[in-house]
Amino acid sequence: MTIESVKPTTPGSPELRVPPLAGGGVPLLGHGWRLARDPLAFMSRLSAHGDVVRIKLGPKTVYAVTHPDLTGALALSPDYIIAGPLWESLEGLLGKEGVATANGPLHRRQRRTIQPAFRLDAIPAYGPIMEEETHALTERWKSGETIDCTSESFRIAVRVAARCLLRGQYMDERAERLCIALASVFQGMYHRMVVPLGPLYKLPLPANREFNRALADLHLLVDEIIAERRSSGQRPDDLLTALLEAKDDNGDPIGEQEIHDQVVAILTPGSETIASTIMSLLLILADHPEQADKVCAEVDAVTCGKPVAFEHVRRLTHTNNVVMEAMRLLPAVWILTRRAVADTELGGYRIPAGADIVYSPYAIQRDPRSYERHLEFDPDRWHPQRSKDIPKYAMRPFGVGNRKCPSDHFSMALLTLVTAVLAGSFRFEQVPGSDDATRVGITLHPKQLLLKPLPR
Repeated sequence: MTIESVKPTTPGSPELRVPPLAGGGVPLLGHGWRLARDPLAFMSRLSAHGDVVRIKLGPKTVYAVTHPDLTGALALSPDYIIAGPLWESLEGLLGKEGVATANGPLHRRQRRTIQPAFRLDAIPAYGPIMEEETHALTERWKSGETIDCTSESFRIAVRVAARCLLRGQYMDERAERLCIALASVFQGMYHRMVVPLGPLYKLPLPANREFNRALADLHLLVDEIIAERRSSGQRPDDLLTALLEAKDDNGDPIGEQEIHDQVVAILTPGSETIASTIMSLLLILADHPEQADKVCAEVDAVTCGKPVAFEHVRRLTHTNNVVMEAMRLLPAVWILTRRAVADTELGGYRIPAGADIVYSPYAIQRDPRSYERHLEFDPDRWHPQRSKDIPKYAMRPFGVGNRKCPSDHFSMALLTLVTAVLAGSFRFEQVPGSDDATRVGITLHPKQLLLKPLPR
């Protein structure tokens, strides 16, 4: 199957089929209960029913896409926009005026505003900050002491984002606030996505009150950041200054709500996904010591015994492959949704206007049709000689088209640097009380990963 083979034909043509309905639904909840109980297994099994499958989330019919070529077509076609259960659940956090949730001309203007901060030639300027924050971990972590990987991963993700993109002097207390709040907010949003019970989430139940408190603290944190910058009178060359000086299509300053929503989009989803990936990488280093040893050997060969620096990142090819393979098996973003804006077709199936479409990078990236030994951790599969055989859209961790994450180069540089520094400094072992089972929310990461660093 190719992208050309899934271009829309006439939506009303008789040869278009209705996608098959997945089995196992129940009254009222549909497939939502199965998605909530074991979402990764549920999404992974849908490919057995076809390339496009209908599922029921509550009373709503949703179309699940299981073939990588179709996910590429979905992301590149103007017939589908950012919308659906995932984005509706995120609007309470991200708002409707941030680059993550906006569509059309607003989204294009916002990307133009933030894109300069993430250009490939802009990334080296962030190198010293990435180095400082990453090496600070090795100085803070003591051999034999237990590390709470959740808080440590969020701390570095938030501090790097804040110092590189917002030029803020953010202390660990704010990183802890963000970590605690995000845990409640993203779990609550996930429940609202898979079991859309509407008014019930407004009742003063303990879980709803916890969600609302966490969400309010996140927005308060963002208001503090913006207010501090305005009161300082400073205009450093960073992303926050670009937002404060940005103009709308009429040449007027953009509104306060848009500035707020853009800062939320910088701090929260980015920090959540980077932190989740760092946690997964730490788990990989602990569970695959042979790969950690290979990273350590590569670091020694590239740096000649010097501390790992940003300048070394591009030559750490095996380390980069370890990051890629970790993102394949344990993607932070495991589910994505779109909405059809017109009657169209996908893979020969009729998709009606207004229909919500869902697909799972987790399922796509573990599909045995695309990967040999699909459940095996094998960084060498990303060598150029082997990776050419992987279907084009079977591994797109940062998305494609105009919705591609603008911070892809920034994120890969940071993740490769973190992996190199930590594997070059420590061996890791899990300690009693650690729970490395996958926690499923809006993102994926180990539930409660506790590690003991041991010196090399």
